Amino acid sequence: MQTVIIVIHLLIVLTMIGLVLLQRSEGGGLGMGGGGFMSTRGTANLLSRSTAYLAAGFFATSLILSILAGYDRKPTSILNTGAPAGPTVPAPTTAPLGSGSGGVLDQLQRPAQPTPPAGPQVPQSQ
Repeated sequence: MQTVIIVIHLLIVLTMIGLVLLQRSEGGGLGMGGGGFMSTRGTANLLSRSTAYLAAGFFATSLILSILAGYDRKPTSILNTGAPAGPTVPAPTTAPLGSGSGGVLDQLQRPAQPTPPAGPQVPQSQ
């Protein structure tokens, strides 16, 4: 069903593009054809009325497609990410802040231990 509505929607879009290009603009535009098919006033009325009907059809098919797209969607919460139900307290993996061990500030306050140089060392005279 959705495919049929998409095809109808695309046909409406293509037809509406063609009708808009055929309409006479203030500068003349592409509306210079027809060779006496209808009077200028009748052609303008027919084209503008047809464009209005196609615009209403475009709006209706857009609404139907958006309703169909959201029909099977199930609401989900960004807060409930599959956590087990009930109040649970996670076990702390690191020492809590302010306990004096393992914090970032404690690591910064400790003097940096010299790292042994990589590679062979040159013998020094005494």
